Amino acid sequence: MKTADKIKSLTEASSQVKAWQQGGQKVVFTNGCFDLIHLGHVDYLEKARNLGDKLVIGLNSDSSVSRFKGPERPLQDQNSRARVLAAMQFVDLVVFFNEDTPFDLISELVPNILVKGSDYLAENIVGADVVKKNGGEVKTIDFVPGYSTTKIVEKIKRT
Repeated sequence: MKTADKIKSLTEASSQVKAWQQGGQKVVFTNGCFDLIHLGHVDYLEKARNLGDKLVIGLNSDSSVSRFKGPERPLQDQNSRARVLAAMQFVDLVVFFNEDTPFDLISELVPNILVKGSDYLAENIVGADVVKKNGGEVKTIDFVPGYSTTKIVEKIKRT
């Protein structure tokens, strides 16, 4: 399988998630910008995948990242970010979203498990109500301390 084959449109992603679920597999969903992949991302995504059978990543589009992080971001275009994520063995599917939050994406995919970092309270996670209403779970994962794309960018600018 080519890594690009893991990058799906919303329609394709929805069909794939339903097929996995009908086959008895638990689908885990998380989302983010994933601009410069670092140890914190790898650790977080690996732990997320270990909560279920398949890991789906909702990836902020370039315009969504710019609205959220500012005009200098993203550092890498959405296709580059998606291919890097898709290359990870524990990532099963990547799907873009252009909105400010992944609510519509989560509402369409309805994963079994919704995951975010432990800097979020479970009840404040976008889409938690949709997942819980459909019998799913919402979980948080602790980050590896000291790793963030913003910190990496600041360090590069200082050197």
